[in-house]
Amino acid sequence: MREDVEALDIRDVTANWVNAAVLSRQIDDRIKALADLSDTPLFFGRLDYLHAPGAEQAEGAAGEQFYIGRRHVHDADGDPMVIDWRAPVSQPFYRASKKDPMDIGLRRRFGYTGGDLTAYEDERLSDPAETATTSKLLQQEIERPRVGPMRDIVATIQPEQDEIVRSGLGGTVCVQGGPGTGKTAVGLHRVAYLLYAHRERLARTGTLVIGPNKSFLHYIEQVLPALGELSVQQATVDDLVAQVEVRGTDEAAAAVVKGDARMAEVLRRALYSYVTLPTEPVVVVRGSRRWRVPAYELEELVRQLLDREIRYGAAREALPQRIAHAVLVQMERAGEAPDDRVQDAVARNSAVKAAVKAIWPAVDPAKLVLRLLGEPEFLAEHAAGILDEDEQKTILWTKPVRSVKSARWSAADAVLIDEAADLIQRTHSLGHVVLDEAQDLSPMQYRAVGRRCTTGSATVLGDLAQGTTPWATRSWDEALRHLGKQDGVIEELTAGFRVPTDVITYASRLLPHIAPGLTPVASVRENPGFFEVRAIDAADQDGTADQAAAVGQVVAACEELLANEGSTGLIAADARIPALAEALTAAGIGYLAPGEETTRETRLTLVPASLAKGLEYDYVVLDEPQAVVDGEPDERTGLRRLYVALTRAVSGLVVTHAAPLPEQLT
Repeated sequence: MREDVEALDIRDVTANWVNAAVLSRQIDDRIKALADLSDTPLFFGRLDYLHAPGAEQAEGAAGEQFYIGRRHVHDADGDPMVIDWRAPVSQPFYRASKKDPMDIGLRRRFGYTGGDLTAYEDERLSDPAETATTSKLLQQEIERPRVGPMRDIVATIQPEQDEIVRSGLGGTVCVQGGPGTGKTAVGLHRVAYLLYAHRERLARTGTLVIGPNKSFLHYIEQVLPALGELSVQQATVDDLVAQVEVRGTDEAAAAVVKGDARMAEVLRRALYSYVTLPTEPVVVVRGSRRWRVPAYELEELVRQLLDREIRYGAAREALPQRIAHAVLVQMERAGEAPDDRVQDAVARNSAVKAAVKAIWPAVDPAKLVLRLLGEPEFLAEHAAGILDEDEQKTILWTKPVRSVKSARWSAADAVLIDEAADLIQRTHSLGHVVLDEAQDLSPMQYRAVGRRCTTGSATVLGDLAQGTTPWATRSWDEALRHLGKQDGVIEELTAGFRVPTDVITYASRLLPHIAPGLTPVASVRENPGFFEVRAIDAADQDGTADQAAAVGQVVAACEELLANEGSTGLIAADARIPALAEALTAAGIGYLAPGEETTRETRLTLVPASLAKGLEYDYVVLDEPQAVVDGEPDERTGLRRLYVALTRAVSGLVVTHAAPLPEQLT
């Protein structure tokens, strides 16, 4: 199939060089999409239908057999050899069961090692004599060691996951999923499915995956290309709102107020305070005639635009045309016959321009926010009845700032500027947005994401128990409201495919303290995994703490786990990372930063606790749980950060501690 595309000759089929360039790029993209992956087979399953799909199920009618794979594959004659996993005919591979065989006589799973076919396993779903069993190949694939970036899960999608993956484009879906439930994979595979089912529409409107940080995006970036989808953009929320350079940080209290949805109304009031009702007429001179639009008529035009609640910039652009139309009405009454060209000329008249500038001046969104945060009187005027005095003082800058460029903008300030920019000019909407690790977003950040899909839909992924910001999401209903998707459907994934039973049970001790009411994840892994809480003897002969000895024992635990196959992560409080890095280097152990791809030679990643979210490793050493908790501004946030760190292991976890463990774990 790839060679057929490479052999295409477009020299005589394009009308001009522009068409040729566009077609050439499309061909290049198609060739990239058809690239072989050395360890990825073309098919992983087979379905034997009792009857041909779509045909009447008459007795004696012939069945049909389909191979299911990551991509559609056809032979030299164009006949299908492998059916795309997203096709309707492939759905029973994920949904069929002994209770509901969906007209499937046999479902076959293929097992591969390094791209070579090594096993197969059959389920005779319509045979009443055969009992339902757990697939060994499926279990092995789920528990396979993790080396390198995140992979697709097309061979292991579960029925409850498949329902979310194949949900329609028109609706927004919010997925609450604990650690290891596959919510990120479900979100990415939903994008792949939607691009398959609605390719033309999404090709026009675009799709976007939003992650919490660059490390996370790097970790997941190969999933969609492996499924042949190359057009999906990836970004963080900070990338979306990057209209100014972020060089500063906020105290937690200030960030909470700036991230509050009430700030949207403060910004709206401040922006429209620039509109001044006219007190003078506009006089337009054309030739020897003077046309006068009185102040009361101008005021009526302005009030009409304000009442329509259209965006500030759109109303400002409409005002000169409204004034020009009023002049044209007078011209027509005087017996003239002006046309659209005359109206445009009047709208560009210097007197009209001057009036519009005075009545409805242009406003720069960054300068608006600069004034709000820098002028106490201006903020007090427009935050009255919305923010109390203490909240206003919290967000005001302590030192005056002269200009937009000299300001040390924070991430929360950039979101405010993005809100102001949208009040002035509508933000472009995409067809579908996937928002991962959504629980950490502020209401204003949700609004920023929602602006990117006002005419499209969204897939929201997260875990309320893993919210580690002071403004973390309290409920998904609230999050969907801020996103502008109140009608979104909330789904919950509770089956854990990644985290071993003993590990998730231990981590779940924290749930009553960090997210009461959430259903604990139930691990479905047959392999119980390896779990140990290891107290470190860090006292020297006189009883004082010996930090070097403590760090040495942590390094020894890493060496122990590296003897196993797969990847290992050393997760620690951010403040302890430099000492651990120095110790690893001294021990001659190479390590990577979060998001960097592991190799057979370097399988250890040193992970600050603040960057652990969304990542996974076969084995994890978690250093000093209490230090992870103490590294956050409050205990609840610290315990949530600890919950994240505890649940990054796929096969085994060693918790090392010299200090006492948090009482919530004992």
